[in-house]
Amino acid sequence: MSTPQIPPPGPGNPWAPPSPLPGWGPPPGYGAQPPGLNGFALASLLVGLLCLPPLGIVFGIVALVQIAKKGEKGKALAIVGLVVSVLMTGLMVLAADRVVTELRHRLESVSELTEVEGELADVDDLRAGDCFNVPGGDLMDEHPLMYRIDCALVHHGEVTESKLMDPKAAPESVEADLAYEDECWKAQDAYAMDTWALPAFAEMYYFAPSRESWRQGDRRLLCVIGTTGEEHKGSLRQDLGTLKPEQAAFLRAANSVEFVLSRPPEEVVDEALAEHQAWAREVYAALGEEAKVVGGHTSLPGMEKAARAQLKEIEEARAAWQRASQAKTPADFDKQWDRALGALSPETEQALRGAYGLSTQIPPWLEEYPGDSEPDSGRGPSREAA
Repeated sequence: MSTPQIPPPGPGNPWAPPSPLPGWGPPPGYGAQPPGLNGFALASLLVGLLCLPPLGIVFGIVALVQIAKKGEKGKALAIVGLVVSVLMTGLMVLAADRVVTELRHRLESVSELTEVEGELADVDDLRAGDCFNVPGGDLMDEHPLMYRIDCALVHHGEVTESKLMDPKAAPESVEADLAYEDECWKAQDAYAMDTWALPAFAEMYYFAPSRESWRQGDRRLLCVIGTTGEEHKGSLRQDLGTLKPEQAAFLRAANSVEFVLSRPPEEVVDEALAEHQAWAREVYAALGEEAKVVGGHTSLPGMEKAARAQLKEIEEARAAWQRASQAKTPADFDKQWDRALGALSPETEQALRGAYGLSTQIPPWLEEYPGDSEPDSGRGPSREAA
C-alpha cells in the first residue's frame, strides 16, 4: 500500500493550513527582566557613611559607569553616595591631620623632657603660688607641658590665679580676651602688689580656653607671671599676707589708679569724646581714693614730707582730670590729659614708696608713661597671651 503524499502548500492548494493571525506571537521583550537597582550605588552610600569613605568613592564611580552601560536604576543614589563619601573623606583627612599635628607636637615635647626640671603637672592642678617650667622656656606655645617646681629653684613662670571663668563673649573673641586680660592684671596686682619690685623682664601671660576646648567643657583661666627673659629664682609673691597694713592699703589704691589709667577708650578722642570724659571721671575717682589713703598716713613716722608732696601732685592731677571730664572739644580734652599726666612725678612717688618701705626702682614702663597723651593700653612690663 502506498503512503499518501501531502501536496505542497501553495496559494491554489486548498489543503494548506491557514497562516497565523497577527498578534498570536509573544509580545516584544517577552521573557526579559526589568532593570534592577545597582548594588554599587547603595554600597557607595552605606560605606561612605559608616566605615570607609574612600572606598565609597570607588563604589560610587563604579555604580555610575555600570548604570550608564546597563540602564540600571540608582543613579541618584550613586550620586548621593559619591558626594557623601567625598565629604566624609575630607573630614577624615582633616581629623587625621589634626591628630598627626598634635602627635608631632607631643613627640617634640617628649624629646625635650630631659631638659626640663620639675614634675609634670596638669594645668587644671596648678594654683596661685605654684612655680613651673616649660620645654624650651616657650610660654607662647599653644599647648605647653608644665612642670611644677619649687619656686626657690630657677623657673619660667609663677601662677597668680587659677579660676573658672564664664565670660559673656565667645572664646577667642576680642571681648573675651579683654575680660581675661583684665582678670589677670587684677590677679597680678593682688598677688605681687608692689609692681615696682617686679623684675623688668617679668611679663604677664594668661592661658584661656580655646573654642574647641570650651566645647569640651574647659572653663579654666590660668594667670601667670612669666620670667623666661632671664634666669629667675624665688617667689614674686607680695600680697596681704606678706605686707604691712599701711603698705597694702597704699599699693591697693595706687594699683587701682594705674589699672584705670591703662584702660582708655579704644577710639581716639576725636571719635569718642563722651567715652573719654567718662574715663576721666573714673581716673578722678581712683585718684581720690589714693589721696584718702595717703592722707591718712601722714602721721606715720617718716611719712609726712613724702605723703604731703604726693598729695599735692594728686590734687593737681585730679583737677586736670575733672576739667578733662568737662571738656567741650577733643583738643581741650587732650590739653587737660597732658596736664593730668604731667602733674604726677615718678620721683615724688619714688620718695613716697621709700617712706613706706617699698621698692624705689622706677620701672621702665613708668618712665615712658608721664606726659604721653596716648599711653600704651597695657600696664606693667607687658601683656602676653597663649
